[in-house]
Amino acid sequence: MIRIGYAPGAYDLFHIGHLNLLRQAKERCDFLIAGVAADDVLIEHKGMKPVVPLVERLEIVRNVRHVDAAYPAFTNDKVEIWKDLQFNVIFKGDDWKDTEKGIQLERRLSVLGVEIVYLPYGKVTSSSTLRQTLKNIDEIASRLRRRHLVTDTAFTF
Repeated sequence: MIRIGYAPGAYDLFHIGHLNLLRQAKERCDFLIAGVAADDVLIEHKGMKPVVPLVERLEIVRNVRHVDAAYPAFTNDKVEIWKDLQFNVIFKGDDWKDTEKGIQLERRLSVLGVEIVYLPYGKVTSSSTLRQTLKNIDEIASRLRRRHLVTDTAFTF
């Protein structure tokens, strides 16, 4: 039987962690589909707006050599996505293992014959860390702009 893998993710601010996940997933299946979460899905389920728009994230992921196809995920419901893609293995980070959401996902997909493979969630760069760094830079720049404006207006009498 051909192993069709599905690796869902935001793939925002693409980094080495994403590349490692896709490489490890491809090593465990014959055909790998990367599910790239739509902007609305990320806002609804993670409470974050992606930095990189969906069309650009799809293009980046589509061009990773480990990925055979990139699919825009307009829902977070993996069963709904399975109906379209018919994958038989899904890859998740091991931070999902033994969690309530991981257990629920296992239950829902096991009746469809889908295996869940948990991949090591390495101690590497994360999109959350990159996003926080960008936010910090933006806050520092705003403070500097405000300070500059105050300084400029103080001398314009």
